[in-house]
Amino acid sequence: MLSPKKVRHRKMFKGRMRGEATRGAALSFGDYGIKALSCGWLSSRQIEAARIAMTRHVKRGAKVWIRVFPDKPITKKAAETRMGKGKGTPEYWVAVVRPGRILFEMGGGDRELTMGALERAAAKLPIPVQIVTREGMS
Repeated sequence: MLSPKKVRHRKMFKGRMRGEATRGAALSFGDYGIKALSCGWLSSRQIEAARIAMTRHVKRGAKVWIRVFPDKPITKKAAETRMGKGKGTPEYWVAVVRPGRILFEMGGGDRELTMGALERAAAKLPIPVQIVTREGMS
């Protein structure tokens, strides 16, 4: 699972997810990618599940780039705990995703194999996504 080695603050505010992605909205490394169509949180488990789905489908036939990193801690209070007494302990890590953000990129494989891998990865994600190509973006 992806998680930061060291963080400045152990707990973080919830925050707001308004607006479009300004950074990471274009393909930089590969020829094909998965682009987010709405905002949301991607947990480290979901990112890992999508990565495994892609790499197993292509069988080392293409290179995979992960363009998001889970650096936001999500806290949770223990079950059957009364209200109050402060914020819960950090349970897992998420990446904050805005519309337009490229989540994964692939390159170096043939088109059919790569598209199949990206469709499998898209099925693992909790937000609506679109498969984009380098020709389609320019």
